Amino acid sequence: MVQQPKSSLFDEIPITEGDAIFALMGEYQADPAEEKVNLTAGVYRDDAGKPWVLPTVRKAEKILSSDPRIDHEYPPIAGLPSFISSARDLLFSNPPESFINRCASIQTISGTGACHIGAKFLHSVLKPKTIWVSNPTWSNHHLILSLAAPDTTQKFYPYFDASSNLFDCDGMLKTLETEASAGDIILLHACAHNPTGLDPTQAQWRAIADLCERKHLFPFFDSAYQGFASGSPDTDAWAVRHFVSRGTMELCVAQSFSKNFGLYGQRVGAFHLLAATPDACDRAYGLLADLQRGEISMPPIYGARIVDLILRDPELVKSWQDDLTTMAERIKGMRKALYDELSRLGTPGNWEHIVQQSGMFSYTGLSVEQVGKLKEKHVYMLKSGRASISGLNVRNVGIVARVIDEVVRETQAAGKENENGKVNGKANGHHSNGNGVHKTGLNPNKENVLDQPHVEPDAVENKRFAQVDA
Repeated sequence: MVQQPKSSLFDEIPITEGDAIFALMGEYQADPAEEKVNLTAGVYRDDAGKPWVLPTVRKAEKILSSDPRIDHEYPPIAGLPSFISSARDLLFSNPPESFINRCASIQTISGTGACHIGAKFLHSVLKPKTIWVSNPTWSNHHLILSLAAPDTTQKFYPYFDASSNLFDCDGMLKTLETEASAGDIILLHACAHNPTGLDPTQAQWRAIADLCERKHLFPFFDSAYQGFASGSPDTDAWAVRHFVSRGTMELCVAQSFSKNFGLYGQRVGAFHLLAATPDACDRAYGLLADLQRGEISMPPIYGARIVDLILRDPELVKSWQDDLTTMAERIKGMRKALYDELSRLGTPGNWEHIVQQSGMFSYTGLSVEQVGKLKEKHVYMLKSGRASISGLNVRNVGIVARVIDEVVRETQAAGKENENGKVNGKANGHHSNGNGVHKTGLNPNKENVLDQPHVEPDAVENKRFAQVDA
């Protein structure tokens, strides 16, 4: 009789920490308090705190459900051709045939899939030594890059200035100017930077493009919020289009339709590679299709059909733009409401950065300790101080402001009692502005490593950056 083995071939797999965002959401769900607020998840909520299916998406679904031509056959390996064209036109503003002939585009499993296949493609072809990412960045970028480009070192350029809670453009440019090398890849957030909500101005984008040209860096844009950040798809695509308009750089873009169409679970995305010549484009397209075939065979089509139908119908496009305005304006309104309430309460510190940021998230500047105290008072956000503004509404924004005010004052008082005169929490890598408000440029939950430049890929991989933007 064969005995069951006492050990497994898989015993040496390292224990992972799991996903911090979903764990925190679980704590929120288990919290019995009647007054509790969830500012963790990167998903849009309406003013009632409920998931919002865009009215335009509802219209498109109704049209599709009544179309007898709709079937469930396999799409091509690269995805639904009409969707790919619509996605490309939205991002690059109906480019001419000469551009299309140089742009290899495929449908992907949302923005995550686009980042993954893009990283894997570039790792295979360009074999870059280094990819530069912002400090901080969406934490899943690190996991994607460590899996898809394991031989490429991830290095970090300054992005968030903890002393001002603003974008550190000078630090970014100085670091890249002195340390980046020709052939390096630079990962850029097209708009609504995650997690800080801080974007370069157009003048700063021009300076970044100048540097990429001069240093021969390869731009890799992650466009996850086109239309969601400002309410205008054209405004939010400005940086990508500016780089393209210069005509001097090959580049690529990962494109997601989760936020701007509210299709979070449908996983709709695209990857675009702009090559210098049509021949290079054809070669790249062939390899991208092979990579896709070997991993997923072909992408799902239902969500892509919704997006394509909307973008090809002028009336639905207008309706969708109204939906974008609704989402963007509500987010902006909640930012202002939180800022106004903190100002009314006289909360110590300068909170203007809340209204200066854009998109789904705010990097509040609160410390790990302060975030922990917020949770004790039933307000949940990431330990980095990143708050999902969409979790605010007219009924809870006053509660959130009051709790933040209480916590800031409590830690301020504790700081004054400290024998060194330092504010509690500074040992966690936070910086005080002198008013008891702590600021951080890292995600202390699992990403303390990000505050240290030039982290080798094995150090990143060992941290298993498994948080997702959901």
